[in-house]
Amino acid sequence: MLSIIKNPFASFLGLMTLFILTSSCEDTLESEVMVYSNDFSTLNLANFENARLFVFQSDTVVGFYHNEEVSMTIPDLPGHNILKVTVDILIHDSWDGNPDDGLSGPDIWYMKVDGQEVVRTTFSNSPCASTYCLKQSYPQDYFRQNDPKTGAVQTNLPGLCLFGASQSYTTRYSISRLVTHRSSSVKITLGDELKALNSPDPICDESWSIAKIEVTSMVVI
Repeated sequence: MLSIIKNPFASFLGLMTLFILTSSCEDTLESEVMVYSNDFSTLNLANFENARLFVFQSDTVVGFYHNEEVSMTIPDLPGHNILKVTVDILIHDSWDGNPDDGLSGPDIWYMKVDGQEVVRTTFSNSPCASTYCLKQSYPQDYFRQNDPKTGAVQTNLPGLCLFGASQSYTTRYSISRLVTHRSSSVKITLGDELKALNSPDPICDESWSIAKIEVTSMVVI
């Protein structure tokens, strides 16, 4: 669903987010406006670059990508000094996380706002046992050592290609960042640096998709 939602009042969640951002009780969230919300159910790809739709588990999503970028531009933003960008992504198949062996990893995903990188992390769909566990950096930026699927909102989805017949090989994450911003438009870029040199079909080996994207403008005084 694509929607424009206006909320001139500071919500409790917004105030808590603001507190974390500023670490100062003197700052006030004066207003917030959800300027963009799209779960792609209406097939709307206006203002996107390199976007393509497909159906995964009965939901329309954007993807799937392997060593590619997809961008979206929002014009005519209301006055603001902070943007909150929230992206729900699907991590498909055999992401290997942090290991840097020159063949299969690290498997990096990133987000940029107007060209500035605000997320750079890794994901792992690996099983995790005492004798074998390929760690990921998320929910921190690369390089941190966390167990596979840490911070996920859904972990029991089937794979897309290589592990399409197996459960728990697509993982959903909801990633939010607060960014200082004052321009009247914004370009959000999502991309990856995946390594699958040991695979005859890299995009089938590991890929990712976008399930939802939301952008909220805020005025903080």
